[in-house]
Amino acid sequence: MPVPPAVPAADPLAWLASAEGVPSAYASARDGIDVMLRDRGLRRTSPETTAESLLRGAHASAVLEGSTSTLAEVRDGEGDAAAGDAVRVATELLGLAPTLRAAPLQALARLHALAATGSQPAERRGRPRDGDGARRLRGVADLLTAPTSAPALLVAAVVHAELATAACFGSHDGLVARAVERLVAVARGVDEKSLVVPEAGHLALRAEYESNLRGYAEGGRAGVHAWALYAAEAWVAGAEASPLRREAL
Repeated sequence: MPVPPAVPAADPLAWLASAEGVPSAYASARDGIDVMLRDRGLRRTSPETTAESLLRGAHASAVLEGSTSTLAEVRDGEGDAAAGDAVRVATELLGLAPTLRAAPLQALARLHALAATGSQPAERRGRPRDGDGARRLRGVADLLTAPTSAPALLVAAVVHAELATAACFGSHDGLVARAVERLVAVARGVDEKSLVVPEAGHLALRAEYESNLRGYAEGGRAGVHAWALYAAEAWVAGAEASPLRREAL
C-alpha cells in the first residue's frame, strides 16, 4: 500500500484515516454496529447466534471464492470444496484473536493452513509463496501491530485488501483475507462475539468489492482511498446480514 513520505512511520494509516470522507464513513459504520449490538445483541446473543454468523460468513466467503453451494448445503455439511475450506477457517477463527494481537504472523499462517488443508501438501500450508510473499506478510503483521489513530474497522479493511491483492500464500488468499478482516473486529473489541457478517457484506456488493480490490492493487493512493470508502459501506451491509437482524435462511 502506498504511504506518503510525510506520514510518520509509527502510524502508517494516519493519512488514510484522515482522507476525505473516511472519518465520517467509519464513524457511521461503527455507530450502526454499536446500535445493533446494544439494542439487539444484549438481549439475543448466544453461542448459537455467533455460530450462525460464522456459518453465514463462511458461505459468503466461499461463494466469493467460486463456490456454488447454497447456505443450506453448507449448514448441512454438504458444501463443495471451497465451502469446506471456508468452514474449517470459521471453526477455529475466534480462538485466534489472542494470537492475532500477540503474534499476527502465526495467526495468518494458521488461517492459511486451515483453508489449504484439503488441497495443499502439508509443507506448503501456512507458508508464503516466495520471498516477496514473506515480505508482504511481514508488512501486514507490521500494520496489525503498529500504533495507529485509524479506527479498527479501517485497519481490518486495509489488512483485508493487502492480503487479497498481494496473494502472499499463493492459494486461498481471499479466504484468509476475509477471515482476518472479521478477526480484527473481534480482536480490537468492535464485535467481540462476531455477530456482524462482513463477508456477506462483500457478497452483497460483489461487483464493487471486486472492482475496488483491483483499484487498491493498481490505482495508487486514489485506489486505496476508494477501497477505504467502499469497505465502510461493506461493513454496514455486513451488519445488516447479522443473524441478529435476519431470520436464519
